[in-house]
Amino acid sequence: MPTTERPTTAPPTTAADGFDHRLSPTPRSADERARLMEAPGFGTVFTDHMARIDWTSEGGWTGHRVVPYAPLELDPAAAVLHYGQEIFEGLKAFRHDDGSVWAFRPEVNAERFRASARRMAMPELPVADFLASLEALVAADAAWAPGSDETSLYLRPFMFASEAFLGVRAARGMTYLLIASPVGPYFAGGVRPVAIWVAQDLHRAGPGGTGAAKCGGNYAASLLSQQHAYAQGCEQVCFLDAATGRNLEELGGMNVFVVLGDGSVVTPRLTGTFLEGVTRASVITLLREAGHAVAERDVSLAEVRAGLGTGGVTEMFACGTGAAVTPIGRLAGEGFDLTVADGGIGPATADVRRRLTDIQYGRAPDTHGWMRRLV
Repeated sequence: MPTTERPTTAPPTTAADGFDHRLSPTPRSADERARLMEAPGFGTVFTDHMARIDWTSEGGWTGHRVVPYAPLELDPAAAVLHYGQEIFEGLKAFRHDDGSVWAFRPEVNAERFRASARRMAMPELPVADFLASLEALVAADAAWAPGSDETSLYLRPFMFASEAFLGVRAARGMTYLLIASPVGPYFAGGVRPVAIWVAQDLHRAGPGGTGAAKCGGNYAASLLSQQHAYAQGCEQVCFLDAATGRNLEELGGMNVFVVLGDGSVVTPRLTGTFLEGVTRASVITLLREAGHAVAERDVSLAEVRAGLGTGGVTEMFACGTGAAVTPIGRLAGEGFDLTVADGGIGPATADVRRRLTDIQYGRAPDTHGWMRRLV
């Protein structure tokens, strides 16, 4: 990529300097890049490069490099294709007014990536390598980070079992990759209340399973229920716990919060059956700073349905990397169809969303040290 297209701010000196940069000889032109970034949707347009690290049981982590984005050559016997041994993460980088690009709490994603690896019997990528891959790729493709409101550079680190072997055991060869995608709002139409379908017959994960790991199988298990949600005019599905079938757990890819009539907020407690969201933890902190009492506890569907009828529940929202904080305007399922917050955006939801995004985009002081500069 021509140096004239790079930001004028210099990247920090970090472990990213240990990545070998094998940049594409034919990156997209500035005009083509601008056209692709006009309305990219979510996860459909990708930058010119990707970061890669390889692992073997004999040699450990090697080959740290940034290479042109391209299809992979994978042996048909690669273990990931047969046994699903893979994990991934998702985080965003935000361009600030001075042209710099910052990631939101990437250290937490790095630690969660390691936790997912442990659960899936995979090697744990060092935190320094995870962070260095972000810095190396964004340094190469910084021009792809959009600068308008509600846009960001979505970063997708993932690792899979690449060893060609059909025996049922943990693979001895892994590939770590990082790709990037300029994105707009997660839901079409931008920030607006969404409709949620509650799955009462199918479950995403159960006790002792892989629910707390960010692995593809958990998401594959949610897709049939997601199709049911679409058929009911809903954008997302909410799962109940597999043990009792009574308590809210999470949406297909987001955590859920319920605002009560007295201003307090509840969210399902972490049980190991669903993901410990980075945005979830951040939102809890911001809500408490704004004066809300926040409880992490079992939240039953019966409680929420009753509260929506009596005024005991005034707002609901979902949160996650992709959608930040998204208001819920409708909650439906077999035998019920309820309106939340008059179908609009409640004040607590709007306030915590503003607090979160102001930090991410550099409009408010980062008093928690959540932002890490990439370039």
